[in-house]
Amino acid sequence: MRDLPPELATTTERQQQIATRAQLLAAGYDDMYLYRQARRGRWQRVLPATYALVTGVLTDEQRRISAALYAGPQAQLTGMAALTWYGFRQIPRTADVHLVVPHEVRRRSVGYALVRRALALDARPRSSALYPVCSPARAVVDAARDLRQLRPVRAIVAESIQRGFTDLGTLDEEIRRARRSRTALIRIAYAEVLAGTRSAPEAELRECLAGSAILPEVRWNPRLATSDGAALPTPDGYLTDSAVALEVDSQEYHFSPGDWARTLERHNELSRHGVLVLHVTPAQLRQHPERIRRTVEDAHESRRGVGLTLRVRVRPAVPDPAGA
Repeated sequence: MRDLPPELATTTERQQQIATRAQLLAAGYDDMYLYRQARRGRWQRVLPATYALVTGVLTDEQRRISAALYAGPQAQLTGMAALTWYGFRQIPRTADVHLVVPHEVRRRSVGYALVRRALALDARPRSSALYPVCSPARAVVDAARDLRQLRPVRAIVAESIQRGFTDLGTLDEEIRRARRSRTALIRIAYAEVLAGTRSAPEAELRECLAGSAILPEVRWNPRLATSDGAALPTPDGYLTDSAVALEVDSQEYHFSPGDWARTLERHNELSRHGVLVLHVTPAQLRQHPERIRRTVEDAHESRRGVGLTLRVRVRPAVPDPAGA
């Protein structure tokens, strides 16, 4: 802003037009001036002792900066705000900014700044220009602890592994660190990923088929090959005895431009070797789970023993390098 002292102008430019009361007082302003600027609608008091020197709705980054300035220099960004910072796609939208501070720091939550004290801060934070960000594994666990439904927790956990934000071993460490404090849902989602599912819709399909009294064990994300060792595409699920492959088709979770053609190629390659490929969408799973289960059961029943006659084999799983 042109009317700010040069040093303050530099600071607020770096902080995206966010300033603390202490910074404004140090620049020569007094509390009455701050009050008048806010009263006239030129500035906004967005949090206690924290001002936006602009009008209008704050951006995500302005909320993060202002919350971090309010919480203090030791605060670490975590939860959904940290996942947004990392670029997670499958997360609920929220204006809240979750931060953790040392246990001895007395700072209360207010407005969109959710401040919680922790006995131990994250030992592996990432650095941004104005605030530290908890590691992806810590942020995933903290975000999951604030959710009350399994579906978004599944999506967050699956995305964290599928897109390489973290690994199973590191995520397990963070879940153990949190102990039993509001971790029931993430423990379920973690167990599903450990069992082989790699997305929230896959986990929902796994849950849907688990209630069947007809189906044998489903192999999730198995490594398939021909009897002479040639690799085949990996379906989301596979019934070995009947050679039925299951694919969860979702643009939201799997597709980028051009992926549809690759999906068809995968389908055709499996079909060429005698595998029956069934496609399911997340919407079908959520609206008609019983119908999906019956379809898979009927397909399996009609093809019992077919898998023994094909040149398709399930290769041994590769051990997890993290030891999880």
